[in-house]
Amino acid sequence: MKLIVNIPVYNEEAHIGKTIKTIRESFNDSFYSQKGSVITEKLIQIVDDGSVDNSVQNAREAGVDIVISYKPNRRLAYSFKRNVESALENGADLMVNIDADLQFNPYDIPKLLEPILDGKSDMVIANRFGGVEAKDIPWIKKNLNKFAARLIGFFLNYKTDDLTCGFRAHSREAMLRFNLTNTHFTYTQETIIDAIGKNLKLAWVPVEVTYYADREAKMTKSIWKFVSNSTKIILKAVRDVRPMKFFGVPGLFLIFLSLISFAIFLYNYFPDFKITPYRNYLIFGVALFLVGLQFVVFALIADMVKSSRQLTEEFMYQWKKDRYKK
Repeated sequence: MKLIVNIPVYNEEAHIGKTIKTIRESFNDSFYSQKGSVITEKLIQIVDDGSVDNSVQNAREAGVDIVISYKPNRRLAYSFKRNVESALENGADLMVNIDADLQFNPYDIPKLLEPILDGKSDMVIANRFGGVEAKDIPWIKKNLNKFAARLIGFFLNYKTDDLTCGFRAHSREAMLRFNLTNTHFTYTQETIIDAIGKNLKLAWVPVEVTYYADREAKMTKSIWKFVSNSTKIILKAVRDVRPMKFFGVPGLFLIFLSLISFAIFLYNYFPDFKITPYRNYLIFGVALFLVGLQFVVFALIADMVKSSRQLTEEFMYQWKKDRYKK
């Protein structure tokens, strides 16, 4: 089996050399001579997302195996797309994504690989909130992430612990199944929701993570802009994965409220058969019913679109299996 450890890079000249060397050293862990002995080849890859410093040069000097570099900067989602394509082209059976600044400990990579090697998971995500408290994580970032994970987990009926952590491991099957539609911001939430929709097996493993106070945010300068962009991605992904629930539940709820409004109108109408004093209930009920009916129609149409999309994605999956055949 071949393992590729990928590092997304954007202006990381100060950290990338040490990160690559630490990952290389972590390959000496006993895991790789015991349970991980099936991994016969271990490579380190960077995807340079339009860096304007010496990141690539420093990575080469540190002994990186694969370099993908392009300009201009196209954000993290596009970087991940190129990462997956390169991993498949290079025959990877397993792919791990880890940050460039040693925020995560490379010696935790075996924790993510073990459930995949055991056949229990297709994708394993590091959980920053699973028993080991993340060091110096901003309060708002921690709690917004937890809230979003619980909300998405409830809506998809799948327990999710951490939606935005980029430290994760993927099986070859998971990489072949990915079809990223958003390539302008981040991939973390969309890939989890998409994987759940495709019935892939996911797992979260607690790890220790350290946040550096002097680190400059690469994704966005504003937490509210991050929340706004993430919300758009999550809503689109959930809409595509659970269209009947996304549109149908609000539609049925509005129809239920309309029936209550009709019932109130009829209760007041029948004693003296007067419409005028109670027509607001009637108008309100009709309006709610029509809007609710529209949502139900949207649900049925979106479900048909989902069926068509599933056929297209199955075709893409078979095409990629043939293209990246080992």
